[in-house]
Amino acid sequence: MDKKIPVVVIKELGETDKIMRALKNIGIFRAEITFRTACAKEAIEYAVKNFPDMNIGAGTVINAEQAKEAIAAGAKFIVSPGLSVEVAEICRGKGLPYFPGCVTPTEIMQALSLGITVVKFFPANVYGGLKAMKALSGPFPQIKFIPTGGIDESNIDEYLAWDKIYAVGGSGFVKEALEKWQK
Repeated sequence: MDKKIPVVVIKELGETDKIMRALKNIGIFRAEITFRTACAKEAIEYAVKNFPDMNIGAGTVINAEQAKEAIAAGAKFIVSPGLSVEVAEICRGKGLPYFPGCVTPTEIMQALSLGITVVKFFPANVYGGLKAMKALSGPFPQIKFIPTGGIDESNIDEYLAWDKIYAVGGSGFVKEALEKWQK
């Protein structure tokens, strides 16, 4: 499994095809399309329909309404910058993975109480990165992390080498894919 999750911000629906093709071109078959723009739901629908071999999820999902829209659009996983109990319950009811943002012991304990063992660690560069996640893994050995924020070519290998990393996320993967594809 590729351990990269591109964080994709689609500003205009027409960008979806180009970005998904570029990601596939560099061997990434997963994308987290964020709910930061007006066309997010349509972009997810388009990507799911036209790229069935890719694992398309919804990111920046912060409430139940967005979770329901993302699921209706065909999202195969949901990511949030923080932990939402209502989003967790919706995802559990639909059998979809939910990766909430958790950076404190209290948030991780709440995630565990909801049956969640993979959490987004965001923004990783602000909250202590790998050092902080390693400290948190002491009392929470069952947790795996998806660090996002501040991960690039200078440190990605160090993150990926640690067995508690489920995947790494970032918008830089999209930029990299577009640059390589246009060459």
